[in-house]
Amino acid sequence: MIQIDHLKQLLNHQDTESITEYIETFRPFDLAECIEQLKSREQYELFNILDPAMSAEILEYLEPVIQYRILDHLDEAMTSKILNNMSSDVVADMMLAIHRYQAEKLLILLPEGYSQKVRTLMTFPEQTAGSLATVDYIAARNAWTLERTLRHIRNIGHKAEITSYVYVIGNKGELLGVVSLKNIILNDPQTLLSELITGDVVSVPASMEQEEAAELLSRYDLVALPVVDQQDRLIGVITVDDLIDVIHEEATEDIQKLGGSQPLDEPYFKSSVFRLYRKRIIWLLILFVAEAYTGTVLRHYEDTLSEVIALAFFIPLLIGTGGNTGTQTVSTLVRALAVGEVHFKDIFKVIRKEVITGLMTGATISLIAFGRAYILGVHWDVGLVVALAAMTIVLWASFVAAILPLILHKLKADPAVVSSPFITTLVDGTGLVIYFTFAKLILHL
Repeated sequence: MIQIDHLKQLLNHQDTESITEYIETFRPFDLAECIEQLKSREQYELFNILDPAMSAEILEYLEPVIQYRILDHLDEAMTSKILNNMSSDVVADMMLAIHRYQAEKLLILLPEGYSQKVRTLMTFPEQTAGSLATVDYIAARNAWTLERTLRHIRNIGHKAEITSYVYVIGNKGELLGVVSLKNIILNDPQTLLSELITGDVVSVPASMEQEEAAELLSRYDLVALPVVDQQDRLIGVITVDDLIDVIHEEATEDIQKLGGSQPLDEPYFKSSVFRLYRKRIIWLLILFVAEAYTGTVLRHYEDTLSEVIALAFFIPLLIGTGGNTGTQTVSTLVRALAVGEVHFKDIFKVIRKEVITGLMTGATISLIAFGRAYILGVHWDVGLVVALAAMTIVLWASFVAAILPLILHKLKADPAVVSSPFITTLVDGTGLVIYFTFAKLILHL
């Protein structure tokens, strides 16, 4: 673990050699967390000492505004070296986050060809595959021999973010295939790259949603995905580490939505109390208003309750069971939709599966509910009402929670919107209607 006080002491003594030796024992991510705790002056001093390649790795874990502030306080030669060592997708994200005049000031420090590629990445909308792509990859012409390709790898490989694969392109820049470094090394040096290309290459259009790209990478167990434009020209590559971040963010967002809250835009401790209030209050108010109809249902059946007071004993039990059933179902399906296990075309399979499951769980719970009624000493016909209502409520909750996420997914809405509190609120009122309907039919009220 990095000792902040020790690092500050080394900076105060301007012991360059000791600082370098101390820093090299830690990983870039840990250093980034440490640097955020330093004063601005100490940050500038540290980055003036560090090797540009290491500085670039550390900066990639910092917020874009902090990245720019540090780079802006270094001399142009050092800033240029650090920028050239940073991943192009990170550079593009930083440029988009800062003012355009600030971005231009940094872009002129990049080589012209590299600067143009970064500008291209900046044109893709947020949340698309193009916005995640990096231009730090190795591409080679299909007419090259393996010997020439290896020379090319030695020349530019140190700048590439991924060297496991070589992306083979045609004369117009179109992506023809992918060849692994292993195949290049093991085959005859005079073999042409075009001879090693087999099958269709797995690529994604720049306009594809990031979540879809992450699902594709996971499905084929790849470490990188080539990104192409409308003419199938290679414009960049998305590496697995970037898509892991996408998967992590999407899972976090789904969990927060399932809890009945709008997702946070920032980490928890960086979110103010007022931001937490704004993210939660909207859903709470919606659910509060929706829950009000439960009281309306109870008032409607006031006469039924007054005639058989024992019915009131089981209201919390039944609506709680319905809400819990819906929560289990919707949580399972939202996750299955997120990882591509279930699609809208499977709706009837899902309904059949959940209805059968609901019948089994409902039957079990209805027997227990009847036993509970017997223990409380209520009349057998009230116990029958409770048992039948429990069975039907579980079945109804299973059905509703099965179809809503699939319908929302089909409508291009986030199925996580059907959160646990939402399902619970919906089942509460409808469950009471089911309960009192059985009571009126069986007890002849």
